Amino acid sequence: MTKRKILFLGETYRADAITWMNGLREFGDFEIITWELKTPNHNYWSRLLRILEFSTALFQIKKIIKLHQPDMVIAERTTSYGFLAALSGVRPIAIAQQGRTDLWPEKSILLPLKKIIQNYAFKKATLIHAWGSVMTISMKAVGVDMRKVLVLPKGIDLTKFENKNTVDNSRINAIVTRSLMPDYRHEIILKAFGILNQRGIDFSLTIVGDGTRLAFLKELSKELNIENQVNFKGRISNTQLPKLLQQSNFYISMPITEGVSASLFEAMASNCYPVVTHISGNKSWIKHRENGQLIAVDDYKMLAEELIWAFENSKYRNNAVLENRKFIEKNADYKTNMKIIAAKYHELINTSKTN
Repeated sequence: MTKRKILFLGETYRADAITWMNGLREFGDFEIITWELKTPNHNYWSRLLRILEFSTALFQIKKIIKLHQPDMVIAERTTSYGFLAALSGVRPIAIAQQGRTDLWPEKSILLPLKKIIQNYAFKKATLIHAWGSVMTISMKAVGVDMRKVLVLPKGIDLTKFENKNTVDNSRINAIVTRSLMPDYRHEIILKAFGILNQRGIDFSLTIVGDGTRLAFLKELSKELNIENQVNFKGRISNTQLPKLLQQSNFYISMPITEGVSASLFEAMASNCYPVVTHISGNKSWIKHRENGQLIAVDDYKMLAEELIWAFENSKYRNNAVLENRKFIEKNADYKTNMKIIAAKYHELINTSKTN
């Protein structure tokens, strides 16, 4: 029997995208064809070039469709690849909102255009993915037909992200796994650890990932006299990440906006105690001083105090990480959730072929 084909529109290097595609191959026996924009999105000029490339994207996508004859198109981000999927002419279409909202940044001059594009993508989509309930708020606000929305995270592979505890709990061994981009506010984390250092609290801080803020953050760690305790690992393969998480007892993430964070799920599955920003995307999963801690955006002093509190309350912290593992096993198991998603895609393709 010939494998069914899915055309994936999105950035194939992203861990979220890899999980999505691998799950469809493994549990749906799909063949995955991919297309993505080649221009990076780092600064003003690269964004202009990216917009220029976007204007010719549909022509390239239609060529791929003619060549491969996919049974379905899936796409990440409702305001870019999702829009291209809607224009592709292939049915069915599944699109995924990537954050609390894809209408970001909120002060962008392109926001009116993005709203039009997103509205078109939502209307044309056969299925809309919300990786968590926080994403449905903005969908409802713009009148999305919620019957088309599947609220389910892709999940994480619990055989890779195990709850092995290989960490030295006599000190704070913290890890950060978010891209070194402005919205993730790594400087807030460094400043908090600067306070811990001033108070003579022993720690190590591992920062995984790459991005435009790397040089700035390395310099800041020197200014704070913590460069010997901070380890910038750079971009690593996803196969290396579980071991680093298992060697850590705190997971820290301070973004100013969040959808559904696979990084948070990975940490919760791996015995890392989560300390994250007090924003809607995190509040869906973390309750303050129940199974983690919620920190006001950009408040490095609060972050420092809450880290000290959690470190000193080890019995509470140990219980929290055990409960977090149970929660992830129940709600974010990749093998369970991706089977549901793959089955849904087969169902949509079957329905499309009979119509």
